Amino acid sequence: MKLGYKALLLSAVPLGTLVTPLATPVLAQDAEMVEDDRTIIVTGTRRAERSSADTVAPVDVVGGEELTNQADSDLGNLLRVSVPSYNVNTQPISDAATFIRPANLRGLSPDNTLVLVNGKRQHRGAVIAFLGGGISDGAQSPDISVIPAVAIKQVEVLRDGASSQYGSDAIAGVMNFILKDSPDGGTVSARWGSTYAGDGDNYTLAANFGVPIGDSGFANFSAEFGEADDTSRSVQRDDAAALIAAGNTAVNDPAQIWGQPILSDDFKGFVNMGYEVSDAIELYAFGNYASRNVDGGFFFRNPTNRGGVYEGPLVDPLTGAADPDGVPSVRVGDLSVDSAGDCPAGIPLTAGGGLLPDPTILAQVTGDGFDGNCFSFVELFPGGFTPRFVGDITDFSIAGGVRGEVFGGLTYDLSYRHGQSESDFFIRNTINASLGPNTPTEFNPGGYIQTENIVNFDLGYEFLVGTGSVFVAAGAEYRDEEFTIKAGDRASYELGPLAAPSSAYPTGQGFSSSSNGFGGFSPNNAGSSKEDSTAVYVDVEADLIEALTLQGAVRFEDTKSFGSTTTWKLGGLFRVTDNLRVRGTYSTGFHAPSAGQANVTNVTTAFVGGVLRDEGTFPLLSPAGVIAADFVESIDGFRPTLGPEKSDSITFGVAADVGPVSITIDYFNIKLKDRISRSSQIDFTAALELFAQNAGVPVTSTDTAGLIAELAAAGAINREDFTGFEDLASFAVFNNAFDTRTQGIDFVANSDLELTDSGSTNVTLAINYTKTSVTNADATISDTRIRQLEENIPNWKGFLNVTHQEGPLRGLLRANYFGSFYEAHLDSGDLPIDAGARLTIDAELGYEVIEGLELAVGAQNLLDTYPTRNPWAGVAGAEYTLTSPFGFNGGSYYLRARFSW
Repeated sequence: MKLGYKALLLSAVPLGTLVTPLATPVLAQDAEMVEDDRTIIVTGTRRAERSSADTVAPVDVVGGEELTNQADSDLGNLLRVSVPSYNVNTQPISDAATFIRPANLRGLSPDNTLVLVNGKRQHRGAVIAFLGGGISDGAQSPDISVIPAVAIKQVEVLRDGASSQYGSDAIAGVMNFILKDSPDGGTVSARWGSTYAGDGDNYTLAANFGVPIGDSGFANFSAEFGEADDTSRSVQRDDAAALIAAGNTAVNDPAQIWGQPILSDDFKGFVNMGYEVSDAIELYAFGNYASRNVDGGFFFRNPTNRGGVYEGPLVDPLTGAADPDGVPSVRVGDLSVDSAGDCPAGIPLTAGGGLLPDPTILAQVTGDGFDGNCFSFVELFPGGFTPRFVGDITDFSIAGGVRGEVFGGLTYDLSYRHGQSESDFFIRNTINASLGPNTPTEFNPGGYIQTENIVNFDLGYEFLVGTGSVFVAAGAEYRDEEFTIKAGDRASYELGPLAAPSSAYPTGQGFSSSSNGFGGFSPNNAGSSKEDSTAVYVDVEADLIEALTLQGAVRFEDTKSFGSTTTWKLGGLFRVTDNLRVRGTYSTGFHAPSAGQANVTNVTTAFVGGVLRDEGTFPLLSPAGVIAADFVESIDGFRPTLGPEKSDSITFGVAADVGPVSITIDYFNIKLKDRISRSSQIDFTAALELFAQNAGVPVTSTDTAGLIAELAAAGAINREDFTGFEDLASFAVFNNAFDTRTQGIDFVANSDLELTDSGSTNVTLAINYTKTSVTNADATISDTRIRQLEENIPNWKGFLNVTHQEGPLRGLLRANYFGSFYEAHLDSGDLPIDAGARLTIDAELGYEVIEGLELAVGAQNLLDTYPTRNPWAGVAGAEYTLTSPFGFNGGSYYLRARFSW
């Protein structure tokens, strides 16, 4: 094979390696190795044949076979037990984050990790994590779940800052997914599994095969299709149990589901192609298409107190007339078109110990009483309701380029990549309360689209200097992105006749507008926003003497909206002996806000203080955002700006070979300034009151809807710009809200053992310690949020993995340790959980029954370990801690058949 063709394949690397530290032996079949049998890597270096033993920063290598020899098919879950510093958890009720789950590397935000496919930047997912458990709040990161595990040759995880080499986002590190490139052979597999609890049945069908293109090319195809049922680890909520005990038989048990969502029609496809035209010209292309439907639950709407739907004013217990000294009631809408006062203000909650409506007035409201002009949502949903939130996710990309070697050693690579992620939202089993009895119960609130285009041009040349060499790389990049908000159907954002207040008669009825749970995007809030950046870089690696490798890089990047920045990096590796190496780096980095973060508008429902409350997010330059900004600027210590994050990173490590055991230990320290985040919630009503005061508009309303109506009537605002915001209690903005320091240690030990004459055994021990401290925060970052940032991810995590091959028999046994962590249950500091550490066991046994056909049986979480039980389970029905680093479904088992040729 020619050297140029090696570059085309991005490196021929071994399959079947779980984690490969600096000097770890690996399986040699189908592998291209350097002389000392160490893995060739391409991440963190631009040399064609740099081994993982010779990098100035640590690179973990996860082989493709290890990814496919596990229980899961979701790539995030697979990496969670393969890379100790990588964390991802279940997102049961997290709005759109349920569809594209945020993940964390080395304790930082998801968008502080750069994701590459075949060395090219992966586009971001269309979802912004508005409910991200503190650490991921406001993050917009790539969706790696669209990559089928069967398509991966190996994953390289650079655990070092690399913005000067790759650009924005590479602060925590870089994850490079290298696709299979074989021109022949293939595999097909079928897997079925379920949980020990008997729910969550799932199956996956997968295939990969390669075909040659002429004598010097290949096309490699991968596809995966699967589905999964939902799970439930729920108990009945206390309020729902009380309603049932009082006699409300329409309440479901459980009223609210906590578990993994329903996954339907989950298709993932990838193609990777290359063709060597000549010694100087190589063509390559790769791309993907993926789609899936995700159906998850939302919070239960209590039929006695859900604001804007059921909760009414205090009323006279006998007549239902408004009475400030009366009893709670269920809200009643007046459907009259020519007269007011036909209906009672509410149905008194005087039956069932104050939990059921008065039966007499209820019968009058729901029957022909009051001239049939009255309506209450206890007619439509007498037991309350729990919306179902659904997302249709599609993702596709195409990349292509030409590269080669000219002029006696000058390498070049010119490439273009287009990527798009789209999320269409649907919500059912809910209402637009302001439409009264005419409300639909299914809505399309709209969606998000993220589109990116990237052009790269890279050059490289190796200069011989004495007995050593210096490799110089330089290049340029242009990148643009567009974030689009798609308007929803009219009913999903409409301000109906029962809204408060409304231009229709009667006014001030107090029913909420928009689809309850996830309000639709109005045409005024829909539209597209764009960002772009241009960058140039120089990257130098020098091996002047055999014992020393030096690296330096500098990059200048200019962004459309957030100015320019220069980042740099210095690193070195010193070989003390053949079996002992020390290494270290210092680097600066940055992460620029995405177009979505700078311009997104969103309204979501959160559980605050024991009740459901609508919370908004505004771009600072929108009409609502200007009002928000004026208010928050009056808060002492608030940072009203949105710009790039900037980092300073240090790594220092030692690698040693002690007999058959390879050991690495690396320390890292990342100081991150001006972190981009969604602020804590701020009082929207107070913001409107301050705006009215500054605008000289006298107002009498004390609620959000009333203030918007009065300001619009006075001409101070455009009413359409605030459609869907009438029920907001609070809002958040994206800003540079706080600074952090994250430091820790990664330890990896690996050994191949010969326990039997005919078998082979590999043992890997990997341990990560990560600690984040908030060193500075503005006034909007609450103490709860700070503790989430510092303690929601376990400080300690690790695994011990043993694999054994004995003829046709293959086995895997892995112990996973997850340290203790803190959870602010439902993001509330009033519901703290100090969750304990847990140890889980995974096991798999495979047997090749005939040549090429293997049958396997396995278990994930073999001993059925659950996280800490939720002491606040009665509040919202979650039986266990929700942010557990290994999920909360308990144990599961699976069967798999795989044929390879």
